[in-house]
Parts: sequence; structure tokens; C-alpha cells
Amino acid sequence: MYVYFSLGTNLGDKEHNLRLAVQKIEERIGKVISLSAFYATAPWGFSSENTFLNAAVCVETLLPPLSVLYLTQEMEREIGRTHKSVGGVYSDRLIDIDLLLYDDRVMDTPELKLPHPLMHERRFVMEPLVEIAPDLVHPVLKKKMRELL
Repeated sequence: MYVYFSLGTNLGDKEHNLRLAVQKIEERIGKVISLSAFYATAPWGFSSENTFLNAAVCVETLLPPLSVLYLTQEMEREIGRTHKSVGGVYSDRLIDIDLLLYDDRVMDTPELKLPHPLMHERRFVMEPLVEIAPDLVHPVLKKKMRELL
């Protein structure tokens, strides 16, 4: 199974935060197949003086989607993220690991929605994702990532 993540950080040593997240993902979730370049982006959905560094990563895993979610949440806490965004209220963060796609699986549970419901609306997600998977097809919208960008 191939899992795609969006990574973001706008506090501290941003490059270190992203590399640490990738290292933890590889240790606990599976083999990193591809990692995008790091993209400097403006905050989305809130105001901040701190710009973001974003990336996308593809990982091969045998773990089920909810296990992947729980592991990424644990990694965020370990790196120093104290709270998740709730109700569309966003804030500065040391790390954000969003599960975007899990193969072509579609899920809609209170804990996890796959594919990520806002991914195609966010340039900071789509640019790095298109770099590593331009021809990947969105399982709901039935368009290639490059078309969605």
C-alpha cells in the first residue's frame, strides 16, 4: 500500500522538523519511496509572521489507515505539537503530518477522511505532491494530481 503525506512546519528549525518527521515515518510506518523538495509557503487559513516549509512524502506500508493516523499523531506530539487545529482554526506549529491518500481507498469516519477532504484546495499540498506523483489519480475526483493543481 502507498500512503501520501503532507508535511508542514512554521516554527523552530523548519528543515530539521521536516527531516525528523520523515525519519520517524520511515522508522514506524514504512519505506519512504519519494520525498519532494521543501517549499516555502505563506500561512493558509490564519495570519502569522512565520512562513511555512512544506513537503510531500510517499511511503510504502503494510499498516492499516487508522494505525498510520495514530502513529503520525504520536510523532507530532514527540516533535512538539501540542494541539491539533479544530473547527477550521489554525495556528503556528512545529510539525503537521497530514494523511492525504492511502492507495485509492475512500474512508469517511469521524477520525479519518480519505482522501484528505481539502487537499486539492491547498496549493501548499498540491505542488509538492505533484512533484512526486503527477499522474496519481484522486480516488473521488477522478483527476490526476497535475490536473487538480
